[in-house]
Amino acid sequence: MVVSLSTVVLLGIVVIAMIRQRVLGPGAATIAALFGFCLASTGLAPTINEAIASISAELSRIA
Repeated sequence: MVVSLSTVVLLGIVVIAMIRQRVLGPGAATIAALFGFCLASTGLAPTINEAIASISAELSRIA
């Protein structure tokens, strides 16, 4: 839970920074968010969560 919450916050900060730097427009950011919600409801969601958890574990071992 902590990993997913911090991941959401980090990705939210990245999206906000991209909007402010005009790399990503508000429309594209909305579409990206909707894609994320749709992806979360598919059968691929557990695989993505496991990948994020394993990457986070590897990064914590390095640091």
